[in-house]
Parts: sequence; structure tokens; C-alpha cells
Amino acid sequence: MRNLVYISLLALTLLAAACSQDKGNYDYVDLKEPVITGLEDQSVQTFSRLQLEPDLGTEEFPEGEYAYEWSVLNQNAAEEAVVIGTERRLDYEVTLAPGAYTLYFTVTQISTGLYWQKEVSLLVSSSMSEGWMVLCSESGRARLDFVSALTSETMQDVLRGSAMPEMHGPRRIQWLSEKTDVSSPYYLLTDDGATRLGRDAFEWKPEYDFAYEVAVPEKLTPHGIVSSGFGKVIVSGTDAHYCEIMGIDGLYGSAVNKGFAVAPYVGANALATQIYAAVHLLYDVDNKRFMAYCPLLAANDLGRLDPVADMDEMGKIAEGMAPGAGVLGDAFDRWPVGMDLVYMENTRYDPGNAKMGLTYSILKDGNDCHLYGIQLGDMLRYADCTYVLGKGFYADLSQCRNILHDDALYAFSSLKSYMYYAVGNTLYRVDLSQQPAQAEVQFVLSGEEITMLKFNLYRKSENMQKSYDLVIGSSKNGKGMLRVYEGRESGGDFSSVTPQVYDGFARIVDAEYKERVY
Repeated sequence: MRNLVYISLLALTLLAAACSQDKGNYDYVDLKEPVITGLEDQSVQTFSRLQLEPDLGTEEFPEGEYAYEWSVLNQNAAEEAVVIGTERRLDYEVTLAPGAYTLYFTVTQISTGLYWQKEVSLLVSSSMSEGWMVLCSESGRARLDFVSALTSETMQDVLRGSAMPEMHGPRRIQWLSEKTDVSSPYYLLTDDGATRLGRDAFEWKPEYDFAYEVAVPEKLTPHGIVSSGFGKVIVSGTDAHYCEIMGIDGLYGSAVNKGFAVAPYVGANALATQIYAAVHLLYDVDNKRFMAYCPLLAANDLGRLDPVADMDEMGKIAEGMAPGAGVLGDAFDRWPVGMDLVYMENTRYDPGNAKMGLTYSILKDGNDCHLYGIQLGDMLRYADCTYVLGKGFYADLSQCRNILHDDALYAFSSLKSYMYYAVGNTLYRVDLSQQPAQAEVQFVLSGEEITMLKFNLYRKSENMQKSYDLVIGSSKNGKGMLRVYEGRESGGDFSSVTPQVYDGFARIVDAEYKERVY
């Protein structure tokens, strides 16, 4: 302790001596501190000019004494900042990719290296950042058109000129916001195969081909991709395939249906946001029955149960794991058997408030038509869903005229218990709360043919209410038109709604709204 005191005293003595010899010879610099104002958050489109001139206060800042820098940093990517200007006034042609950025303006005093900085947000959009993706069939060729929500422009054949090979037999255009590469979340599905498309302007790379997502030797051509829980399910031909993703990109494996063929539909819960052991719905076309598929039943910690079972057996498995929480509802007594599946659609309509959206299935029994609403939940019931299966709805549609027409198109609303179907140029509505179910004509599109009918299920909260809008594609004299009918305010009655109309398409096969992804 005494040594420590001696050392401290010595240090103080030396410091005092040094201070006594300080004659005060310093180079003082006139510091003019800028007060940066006049910069606000910016929203621009690609290839436009971004021109900004901030106010630095009342002081003069002579040329050569201060340096200026404008830089941007992508908020959603691990990238370094990019310098876009080195003058006090920014005049920049925006060549950044669409996205959300932070814009920095830095003023540096050259003689001292001192700097001051101001930051604002910068949102870069392109004409393709938001709008309708419209999939058309042009003499059998898959053609993708786009209606820009920013410019109201209809852009035809946006894949023309890309390196993507020509594809035929268009089926669907899909946006998978989860469980896929964020840089290429859009899927084009055709008879020739499937491919992803880039996020910004539907750019294409060879590795986007669906073959890179498959672990089996055969070529898979999905009719649709259903995402739920920790994976995705597709039907290619008459086989269902599962791709598991738990933090890593998985691959589609061999067929999950053994010994029977399935219809080209997959049922899943379209309402819940958190599902662990998702239950999917398949239809066995050989034995004419519904089958439940829960991939995680094959996991070791669940006893390695058969993940595919008929509905009764899956109900027993669920009751065994959670007594009293296996099957919800009693809209029908028995799971249907012996009928032909006509159509299946997942909705967000939840009659029991169980966070289990109804999956509607239209079944044909001779000349009779039946509608079943089945709810699909979570085998583990950890998050949103407190049940595994649900018998949510039943209706006899046999009295609805033209309901089983060979060319009929169907769509189900998530707003109320309504279904719609189109035959030729006529749209029908069925109020499913009324029994017996009857069809009423909503409207007739004179001289046209309805080629597509759907409700687009939006993802972002600010767009959710538009999920009740009815979307119709039609054809007249070989030219396609897209109509969007407002649904929420109209209560699902579109007979007197004036739609938003877009034209300039070929024969419309499908349409999906591209929401902003940043």
C-alpha cells in the first residue's frame, strides 16, 4: 500500500512539472457548426431524380473547408452503405433496387475531421413494387401481365426478354411470403413445370427452377403450393409431396400418399398465424374419402405415428393426445365417403372463433351436390389453435342451378357464409346461412365469358379488408379484362357494385395482388 502511495505522488509531481512548462502554444480553429435542417423522409421511384439541398443554418461554409457526403444503407440487407453524392446539393438518378433505406447526409470539417450527420428514411419503389400480377394464357403460352398500383399502367408480358424459358399451360401465380427465399417469393405454376420469380421486377435465374427444390428424381409440376406450420405441401399429378422448413431451406420428398391417388387440392388453415404440427386435408380419389395429413406425427418425439390417416383415425389420434380437444363442432355426423371431389378452397371464415378457417369442399354424388366446411388445426395446440379438426359446416347445394356445370368456377368469401360460382357469363351467389341453399344471380357480363373467380387473401394489415373483394377475370373477343368488386362495405352482395376495371390482357387464368415487401 505504501509503494502505491509513493508511485501516485511521483506521477502527480511529474504532471505538475509538465503543466508548468506549457506555454499555451495551440492552433485554434474557428469551428462553424452546421445545424442541418430541411431534410425529411423521402419516397421515390427507381430511375427518377432525387434532388435535395439541406439548410445548414446561418453560418457560411466556404468551399474547400467542408466536405459533404450522401450515403444510403439498406435496412433489410447486410450490406455496406453506398455513397450516392459528394456535393452539398444532392442530384441523384435513383438506381437503387426497390426497398427501404436510411439516407445519411454528412458534413465534415476538413481541417479537424469533425463531422455532423442527419439521417432520414428513404423508400425506393418501382412501377412493379405493388399491383396485380395477372397470369394469362396466350394461345397456351404462359404470359404474366402487371397492373401497377403506383402508375395505374398495365404492363404486358413482363417476363418477355428475360432468360426464362417459354412455359405453357399456365395454372397459377402465387406469392409465398413465408417459407421461401425473400428475394424470389413469387411462383409461376404451369403444365410445363414451375419456377420462382424475383421480388423486384420478376427477374429470373436458372436456380429459380422448381427442380432445385425437389429431392426426388421425377419432375414435379404443382397445381398449387400450400404453406402451413413448418412446411409446404403440393400436389403434382396425383401425388402429394411435403417440404419441411425449420430454419433452413428444405426439399420436397417422395409422395406422402401411399397406395392411393389424391385430387389436385390441399386443405390447410388459412387463418392462424402460428401453427406447429399443422394438419392438412387431402382427398383420396380412389376410395373417395378425405384423408388427414400431419407431417410431424412421424417425428420421434410424437411416437412416429403414421402421418396420413382417414378422418376418423386422425380424430382418434388427436383425442389420444389431448382428450376433449380432438374434433370441434357437429355440423355433420360422419365424414363423407363415396362421393367425387369437385373443388376445394381454404378461407379465413371462422364460424367457431377457434382460429381455424374453413376449408370448403364441393362433393358430387350423382346429380346431387354437397358442401362440407372442414376446419384444420394444430396437433400440438401450442399457439393459435385449440383443436385439431373441426366439422364446421354442411349444406346441400343440389337445388342451385348449374352448380355442377362442367365449366363452373367457384369462390368462397372469408367475410360471411357466402359462396359464389360462375357459369359462362353469369355470376351466382349462395347464402349458406339459408337452408335449403338457393342460388341467386348477381349479374351477367353480356358478351363475355368469366374465366377466373377468386378472393385474394391479403397479408398486410393495411390491406386485410380488401380480402373480401371479389376478383373476376373475363374474356371478350379474345381480350381479357380484370374486375375487382368491393366486398366489405357491400356485405358480399355484388349485384349493384361498380367494379374497378382493368383491360389489355390475354385470357386470364389467375391473378394475385403483389403487396409491398418492404
